[in-house]
Amino acid sequence: MSVLALGLNHVTAPLALRERFAFAGAALAPAAKALAERFGAQPEVAIVSTCNRTEVYLGAEAEAIEPALHWLAEAGGTDRERLATHTYVLEDASAARHAFRVASGLDSMVLGEPQILGQFKHAMRQAETAGTLGGTLHQMFQRSFTVAKEVRSSTCIGTHSVSMAAACVRLASQIFGSLDTSRVLFVGAGEMIELAATHFAARRTERMVFANRTLERAQVLADRFGADAMRLAEMPTRLSEFDIVISCTASSVPIIGLGAIERALKQRRRRPMFIVDLAVPRDVEPEVRDLPDVYLHTVDDLAGIVKANGAQREAAVVEAEAIVEHGVTDFLRWLKQRDSVPLIQALHGQTDAWRTAEIVRAKKAIARGDDLDAGLQSLCRGMTQKMLHGAMVQLKAVDAGVDERSAATIARVFNLPSSSAGAQGCSSSR
Repeated sequence: MSVLALGLNHVTAPLALRERFAFAGAALAPAAKALAERFGAQPEVAIVSTCNRTEVYLGAEAEAIEPALHWLAEAGGTDRERLATHTYVLEDASAARHAFRVASGLDSMVLGEPQILGQFKHAMRQAETAGTLGGTLHQMFQRSFTVAKEVRSSTCIGTHSVSMAAACVRLASQIFGSLDTSRVLFVGAGEMIELAATHFAARRTERMVFANRTLERAQVLADRFGADAMRLAEMPTRLSEFDIVISCTASSVPIIGLGAIERALKQRRRRPMFIVDLAVPRDVEPEVRDLPDVYLHTVDDLAGIVKANGAQREAAVVEAEAIVEHGVTDFLRWLKQRDSVPLIQALHGQTDAWRTAEIVRAKKAIARGDDLDAGLQSLCRGMTQKMLHGAMVQLKAVDAGVDERSAATIARVFNLPSSSAGAQGCSSSR
């Protein structure tokens, strides 16, 4: 069995394509199950989906990639050929290395960002719920958590991390200057919104309001930050109240439309609005960008700001990559040992059968009146001959000969001195 990764991310695919393949929250489990059911023999499947990437991890043979690619294209409503030009396929060492780098924040738009680790853990839990995780992917995910923890604790990769939330504040400050008279609307109640609110609260904005489908969840965040809460249904009629809108929901369709923003701008008498859409799929209709007095930014638009600040931590990347490589080496060793399990089981089964047969034969001999010592000697001799038979056939093969590697392997299996293998190798070459 191999470990495979099929994915697209912020480097290989534009936002307009990535948002087609976003699996929100609990949708990961049914998606993983649906993909697994495409195969005759169900493979191990786990799906990681964030605003910057969608990746399918498989514990399967290499030929599983093609049906997985077709399934992913169907799920995103696009054709296989178009999707293939924006995806990457990785196997075994490359797949594990990629997973470990992603979990450690080394492959993120924000170098060292910590949120991806939580998203990896969520993907594993959802695969467990779907019954598609399996031992191989479970081992890979667990090792990715260990590697990520070591990278976080042993390097300064996450020091002074500039997150998407911090980038939002920086952009808003460039537009409005001081934010102490700004009114901010947060749409959604997830982790990214909470992070953004933390950064804006530190700038002591005039007012913060949380809008969410579930008012109770919005109220929890509002209480935490000394803000107000409202139902999402109220948002279209109240947009004009806010200078800054930060949106990140799990909606599959835009929830902030062009018409609503046009009405808000008219009521604001053309005072500018700063809008950041952190959602994938997008929460804000793309046409809003064309309106005068609106500054709309998506996750991809923030990449330049984040990357510029990430240069401070480039020196730590080398150290982090070394930790990742060590993790990959350990995982591949485990993978190879796992591949040996069927052979080990077969060896045990064969020797058990030999032992049973020799014990039966010895008991019959003793029952006929043979001497006990002779019966034991016969039993041991029979076992020894059975265990040596394969090696002796190999060593005596005249037509094939015995090369030094075969002789060395046999000597090592039977714990013989290396000189024995050398002598055999020399005699066989004459």
